Amino acid sequence: MRRFFRETPIGISAGPRTTSLLMEITMDNGWIGVDLDGTLAHYDGFKGAQHIGDPVWPMVNRVKRWLTDGRDVRIFTARVDGGTVALNMDNEAGAQFAEVAKVRGYIEAWCLEYIGVILPVTCQKDYGMIELWDDRCVQIIPNTGRRADGRPE
Repeated sequence: MRRFFRETPIGISAGPRTTSLLMEITMDNGWIGVDLDGTLAHYDGFKGAQHIGDPVWPMVNRVKRWLTDGRDVRIFTARVDGGTVALNMDNEAGAQFAEVAKVRGYIEAWCLEYIGVILPVTCQKDYGMIELWDDRCVQIIPNTGRRADGRPE
């Protein structure tokens, strides 16, 4: 079993009066992040903040199985960063993501329609995230900097 450790309990900040405790995070109690565009939903170019592509059914069905098994699954997407990164890159489309609550609503409606439940939506990872399913990720062998797939850089 893969094990992960958290320095302090969830919801308790480390400080002079807090004892540092190790709380184990395992594959059974952490959360799985699933990217939206290109992973859970088809993506073939930006068509506006309100547009989310058709479901990628093998991935949607995988998420449904995880939910049935009691897993914590969350949508992990830059769409809810408020558009700040895009705007900082002089991409005016970022302004469409400024209203995070509205953008989150589009994603929640998509989830309800195709997954049957509203999943939590985030753009931040934390120590509780045990896996990330994303079309842009490259897995690295821990502590080596080498790609897990053996391909050169």
